[in-house]
Amino acid sequence: MRRCDRWSIHRRLQELNIPAACPADGTLRVEVNHALALLLVRSAVFQFSLSRQESVDWLERCWQTRVVCLANS
Repeated sequence: MRRCDRWSIHRRLQELNIPAACPADGTLRVEVNHALALLLVRSAVFQFSLSRQESVDWLERCWQTRVVCLANS
C-alpha cells in the first residue's frame, strides 16, 4: 500500500476515534480494542485498496443486495 494511502487511512481512523500512528518510517500502527474498531479499520483499509472501478462494482452489488429484516416479525 502506498505511503500516502497509509496517511489517509491514519487520518480516517483518527476521525473515527481509533488510536493509530503513522510514524516517519511510513508504517501504520493501529490499536484495536473491540470488534467494531476492527471492522472500521478493515473498512478504511478496504476503501483505499480498491481501484475506482472495483469500488463502483462493490457499491453496485451492495445496492442490489436484498436484506430481510426480522426485527418486526
